[in-house]
Amino acid sequence: MLASPFVAYGPSHLAAIAVLAAGIVAFLAFGRWTRRRFDRAFAIGIVAVAVPMQMLQFTPAEWNLQTSLPLQLCDWGWLAAAIALWTRSRLAATLTYLWGLTLTTQAIATPALTTPYPGLRWWMFWALHLLIVWAAVHVIWGMKVHPTWTTYWQAVLITLAWLFATFRFNVIVGTNYGYLNGKPPQGSALDLLGEWPGYLLAEVLIVMAGWALLTWPWTRKPADAPLVLD
Repeated sequence: MLASPFVAYGPSHLAAIAVLAAGIVAFLAFGRWTRRRFDRAFAIGIVAVAVPMQMLQFTPAEWNLQTSLPLQLCDWGWLAAAIALWTRSRLAATLTYLWGLTLTTQAIATPALTTPYPGLRWWMFWALHLLIVWAAVHVIWGMKVHPTWTTYWQAVLITLAWLFATFRFNVIVGTNYGYLNGKPPQGSALDLLGEWPGYLLAEVLIVMAGWALLTWPWTRKPADAPLVLD
């Protein structure tokens, strides 16, 4: 099969988005009827896809210091998803939900992908990103493991710790994981936020606000809840 160069919103990109949408609909429709065996099988499936793909990046044919290390946030997203599915950890579920429905979907909308279909990195990119988003939908609406304000703030602190550690690594080694040290060459939402380092601060503030909005619906008390007086 001849490789087709990857083009944003070209045939292979639109096909991946269509598969993503179909999976979301399926999880919303049927996720609540699943059982723990399905959740754990889903977790195993994510690990079975992610681990070999991560290991392949360290082979001589695929190794690239700029891209092969597991330092992108999505490299941690699949791990959080697997833990949430297997253990029902509320913190892992919150991380999967917040990372998956904001940062992972942003990566899907403006993919930093140059590998043409059906190259290995093409499959790696889409498999991991789609699985994370599907897991985010399932743990919240299917498994009903909802975020709290405590897990919201824990997720913020964990993400900031990743940001500072990865930024420092980028400076020392000369990489740009997470696009923390410069914008991606292709267009992205970061182009709307000004130049470096201003866009980093703007991104953090926007993400925190967006995550708060995603957390709020699950923390509201019912309108008919009794009033508790101190």
